[in-house]
Amino acid sequence: MEETPLSRTGRAWREVDGRALVHNARLLQGLLAPGCRLMAVVKAEAYGHGAVWVARTLEAQGVDAFAVACLSEGIALRRAGISGVILVLGWTPPEQAPLLAAYGLTQAVADAAHGLTLSAQGVELKVHLALDTGMHRLGIPAEDTAAIAYMFALPHLKVEGVFSHLCVSDGNSEQDRAFTARQLEVFYRAAEELRQRGLDPGALHIQASYGLCRLPPQPCQYARPGIALYGAASSPDLPLGVAGLEPVLSLRARVVSVRTLPAGCGAGYGLAFQSMEDRRLAVVSIGYADGLPRALSQRGGQVLLGGTRRPMVGRMCMDQLLVDVTNGPEVAAGDVATLIGRDGGARISAEEVARQCGTIANELLSRLGPRLPVVPLV
Repeated sequence: MEETPLSRTGRAWREVDGRALVHNARLLQGLLAPGCRLMAVVKAEAYGHGAVWVARTLEAQGVDAFAVACLSEGIALRRAGISGVILVLGWTPPEQAPLLAAYGLTQAVADAAHGLTLSAQGVELKVHLALDTGMHRLGIPAEDTAAIAYMFALPHLKVEGVFSHLCVSDGNSEQDRAFTARQLEVFYRAAEELRQRGLDPGALHIQASYGLCRLPPQPCQYARPGIALYGAASSPDLPLGVAGLEPVLSLRARVVSVRTLPAGCGAGYGLAFQSMEDRRLAVVSIGYADGLPRALSQRGGQVLLGGTRRPMVGRMCMDQLLVDVTNGPEVAAGDVATLIGRDGGARISAEEVARQCGTIANELLSRLGPRLPVVPLV
């Protein structure tokens, strides 16, 4: 998603702050063990921030490894000129192996059957082996050393890394901490057993954002931060535990109309907003087709206008929403409303909006839609 000439005069857009992104990357690099590097997770359009923009910005700062969810995301980065390692974390159909090879992508082996069918394609592939250390999602069971070792013997697969995923590293209970410690123990034991068999496990990586921020430095070659890179936590109840991260994204939209709603009248679909007295309503040109949760306007959603919080009212529409601007500084058509980000001394965080809608910032940001141009701050 590239900036368009109409971005800052359009109906709605995402602003992304390259200075904040670089700051966050450097802060996270300071948490790494010697010899460990960032593998920036840029799946889902870099959590809604624009994958190409994020990758180019970080690549200019020396980051040379990226993780995506699927083949098409990896191809898009290569076509944009991104070099270095691009690891496809998700399952890729084996018959698409020629595309993996053609674009120089590294494929995660989802399980033993996936490895066998990838090998059977007869295409030379770089792979990282996913190990199941307790999440029970993808991966070869980490205790099954024989099955893991067999992947090294398959023709056409060049194993360059072994990885896993910590599923409760964001938790706060003693049980969560104990489970995470068990996952780490199982993972490192599997790597050591491979070495004892004379096999090089290659680059090890197991930490995502919460594992990186909450655990001591790990003896790995990569860490895979996602949400932390973008200066957000999954929710206010799950802090990352690292001070100084800065939000990268602001979400803004245009006020297109302001009108008076007489007392006793309703507004919006279902006339869900009813005025008991004369009210001033602003129409803001963004809606659920842009990726906002439809329920936000009826769960306490707000926007910033002139540095002042103004409540959303009524039912959110596909392309617009209503804001009550009766109180506070005057609002006019053409003004900019901030839905996520800072306006003057006020701020609305992605975590706040996500909590209002019963979700996490990861989902809220990654579902922001392609109608919202990504506008880098200069």
